[in-house]
Amino acid sequence: MVAGQLFHTGTRVVLWSDPGGFDAYRVEQRFAPWAKADWENSKTNLDAPRTPNRYSVRQDRLTQEELERVRGGGWDLALLQQKVDQLVIHFDVAGTSRACFKTLQDQRDLSTHFLLDLDGTIYQTLDVKERARHATICNDRSVGVEMANVGAYARTQKNPFANWYRTNSDGFTVILIPPHAGPNPERTPDFSGRPVRRAPVSGVAQGQQLSQYDFTSQQYRALARLTAALCTVLPGIRCDYPRDPEGKLRTGKLPDAELKAYRGVLGHCHIQSDKVDPGPALQWDYVIGEARRLMRLPPLPRDADGRPLTARPKLLEDNIGESVARKLMPEAISKAQ
Repeated sequence: MVAGQLFHTGTRVVLWSDPGGFDAYRVEQRFAPWAKADWENSKTNLDAPRTPNRYSVRQDRLTQEELERVRGGGWDLALLQQKVDQLVIHFDVAGTSRACFKTLQDQRDLSTHFLLDLDGTIYQTLDVKERARHATICNDRSVGVEMANVGAYARTQKNPFANWYRTNSDGFTVILIPPHAGPNPERTPDFSGRPVRRAPVSGVAQGQQLSQYDFTSQQYRALARLTAALCTVLPGIRCDYPRDPEGKLRTGKLPDAELKAYRGVLGHCHIQSDKVDPGPALQWDYVIGEARRLMRLPPLPRDADGRPLTARPKLLEDNIGESVARKLMPEAISKAQ
């Protein structure tokens, strides 16, 4: 939902008003006992209580006249299209969207517009017109999406990988959701998630060498569709990622002047020097390439390494057996046969 209007994304989106949705408009805690969930009881449990609302008005980019017009929720799409020009991708560290919302709503007094669960379900917690608290200095101009993933870690850091990932008897890596983060995604009964690549992916963010398990194929497909929809509805968001002068993906914070001028898709790491999400595993070329295909835009000329692109990038995956592939992409497999 954008400025009160519904738009098709081509993938499943659960609104805050839907059964089983996550509602960031509520002031009480979502998972506390009801008798103790109200604001007066819950504010003492929050890391940084500010206001009962976990969101506010995108006021920094508004004139006084515009602010008076929208302060009661009266955004129109045309005005929002003028003010929003960034889509920020995060990993949530919590590992599931349910656990992420619990952290944001019940513990941190924060919010985001979209949660992207392991099974590809997208939960929208606020209308895009709202200023969510997810990316500090870019909150007034951005849309935020938190992808379920436990994060990226340096070799010297303790990581939770052993609690979340196992190798099954077929040699594939599977996701085992610990009890504290469960239950499994509610929208897909008996869901069994797999990162698209078996081993942790190594790469650089903020000048550090990090390791991270990749996202699921369901998440990639959903993210590409959400990106395409948002870049279409909010054309100020260019369907590309931050690049250096050679055309390579930037892997650290953008210089202040560059960040101020930037319009497009970016990671939390491009905004703050103390953040590394969405991490080195995210396949930027696939997400942006697939989103541009859905938007009927031409492929970008260069990939994340600055090399010329001769075809649309495919998703790199080595962690999917034929039986799983048949469940995920039965039409594609039957055509190939």
